Amino acid sequence: MANVHRRRGYRHPINQKLIDNAPLGARIADRVTGFMGSWTFIVVQTVIVMVWLIGNIALLTRPFDPYPFILLNLAFSTQAAYAAPLILLASNRAAIRDRMTLEHAAAEADIEDGQNKQLLEGNQKILERVEALEQQILDLEKSILGAIAGKSSGA
Repeated sequence: MANVHRRRGYRHPINQKLIDNAPLGARIADRVTGFMGSWTFIVVQTVIVMVWLIGNIALLTRPFDPYPFILLNLAFSTQAAYAAPLILLASNRAAIRDRMTLEHAAAEADIEDGQNKQLLEGNQKILERVEALEQQILDLEKSILGAIAGKSSGA
């Protein structure tokens, strides 16, 4: 049977370390906070609250959570009590990912800077060789012109 829980493989080393190789708790925190920060969550929670309120208002003779909706407030408090630490976990992981990404980018920039310096040094050596060849060509031209001038005056 095919693996139902396929994880997306990331190519960037930071994503591999923090997402592909993340422990179960970190993956759960990322998914829960990702869902809680979505429009889907807002719509679902709004529908649940509306059904809750309408259900209690419609059942005025025997409401399961009469006004001021203490059970609903308890549910929101419980949700907040779990959401806050999960949001902190996810934001801590995001801060770590950002720091690691910046460090990786700086290391890559240092490598590129070293390569650029090598290229510039190589270009400088090439220019020096071209200048030496130009000087040799000028010296040859002078000697050829001198030899031509010597033959024409001696003839």
